[in-house]
Amino acid sequence: MQEVLPGKRYRHFKGKEYTVLMIAYDCESSEGDLKKVVVYQAEYDDKKIWVRDYDSFRSLVDKEKYPDIVQEYRFELINND
Repeated sequence: MQEVLPGKRYRHFKGKEYTVLMIAYDCESSEGDLKKVVVYQAEYDDKKIWVRDYDSFRSLVDKEKYPDIVQEYRFELINND
């Protein structure tokens, strides 16, 4: 699975772009098993800020549900500089 990088731009498999602002931790998770979340901002419309579970952010696209999607991951890095 790919690592999620703060400050980088990603494309969602449905086509919209987002910038990862930071990786944070869920305060409801136990100290020995801290759950990571991705804080990211839309690069369209009103630039809403979103939070998603780290593993969900970097998960594979469900090809059974979306058979015509070519992209492999839910979010893919689009700038690598």
